[in-house]
Amino acid sequence: MKIQLYIIAFIFIPLAGIAQKQTNNKLTETEQRILEQVAAYDKESIDFLEKVVNINSGTLNLEGVKEVGGVFQEAFDAIGFSTEWITMPSEMNRAGHLFARRKGNQGKKLLLIGHLDTVFEKDSPFQRFVRQDSIAFGPGANDMKGGNVVILYALKALHDLNLLDNSTITVGFTGDEERTGKPLSISRKALIDAAKESDIALGFENATGFNNATIARRGASGWKVETAGRRAHSSGIFGEKTGAGAIFEMSRILYQFYTQVRGETYLTFNPGNLLGGTFVDYDPAKSRGSAFGKTNVVAQTAIVHGGLRFISEQQKEAARLKMQAIVEKHLPSTQATITFTDSYPAMQPSEGNKLLLEKLSKVSQDIGYGSVQGYDPGKRGAADVSFVAQYVDALDGLGTMGTGAHTPEETVDLRTINPLIQRTALFIYRLIQEN
Repeated sequence: MKIQLYIIAFIFIPLAGIAQKQTNNKLTETEQRILEQVAAYDKESIDFLEKVVNINSGTLNLEGVKEVGGVFQEAFDAIGFSTEWITMPSEMNRAGHLFARRKGNQGKKLLLIGHLDTVFEKDSPFQRFVRQDSIAFGPGANDMKGGNVVILYALKALHDLNLLDNSTITVGFTGDEERTGKPLSISRKALIDAAKESDIALGFENATGFNNATIARRGASGWKVETAGRRAHSSGIFGEKTGAGAIFEMSRILYQFYTQVRGETYLTFNPGNLLGGTFVDYDPAKSRGSAFGKTNVVAQTAIVHGGLRFISEQQKEAARLKMQAIVEKHLPSTQATITFTDSYPAMQPSEGNKLLLEKLSKVSQDIGYGSVQGYDPGKRGAADVSFVAQYVDALDGLGTMGTGAHTPEETVDLRTINPLIQRTALFIYRLIQEN
């Protein structure tokens, strides 16, 4: 009930906009036809969303990701796009990506970004699309199969009206956004190559509200600390021969991370799992492990895996240097090492991104939905748009609205899908008219 009340509260803005748009005079006749064409797809777009949500596409369910990609591939083929499934090397254990393209010589060249995978693997109990009045529960319904549907039906409406002729648009749906395949030089090559041939990138991760869009996202990287101590009877701990043990050394490091690295705006770091004892066994593919140790034995090993969020490469590197310096100061008879892994770069708030936001806001206001503001990057996670933001002007957070992403309570607000498709279709139309 709380979820339903929350959703009802935030849909008033776009619903009020729907009523206003019928009487506004800020749209051309063609633009009015775009909105009408999108409106005709209200039920069909939701039915399409239900279909793809009911196909499990957890990142490691390679066949499921391909199946969802196949459904979208057929739909893009039907509206005049040339499609390609880009496979990944088998050792990466990732399904690959769907790219759809059309080429011309008119207007801005666009890259529209989505992803096919979800965080819900085949063994998750959360598997089906379930409607409850104006909302629907479903794995990936909002993050981000809903955003993919926004892209598809915006382009479908423009195609139906012959408004995509001579435009250059690339749609990139990755198959591993939730757990990026490594190395990134392979898994994100096609996306980066597409960005280098584009002028603008639009990401359709779930929206944080109808009047918000993302001009900056924090980057994400990983870190791992391993500590070692002398295995001995616990009666000798703290003594000159035995020392402090691996778990106390790990505790020191994590505490000093908290006190000495924490506090900078947009910088956060989180230890996600921690194992320690006499013996430790960890499976990085499944992010799970086990430890053995007795209370009367000093721990000889400990390991922690964590994540680091940052707004710029400079901030990331500065934080890593502080963490490295802390790790290098050991308690008696212990050792420690830290290693870092890169994942998502940061998307910084450039002037080009801000100009794009102004154009989107103008579209929104012309329809009658109100202005659009930049969303706080500290409240957003990483996304594929970050890989391309250094090459093109970019916006993100243009997808569907809902709650509970990455949880079994994930919802999508069905009443906002069509208005968001309308706004997207009109935004794309105006961009491909620009010189």
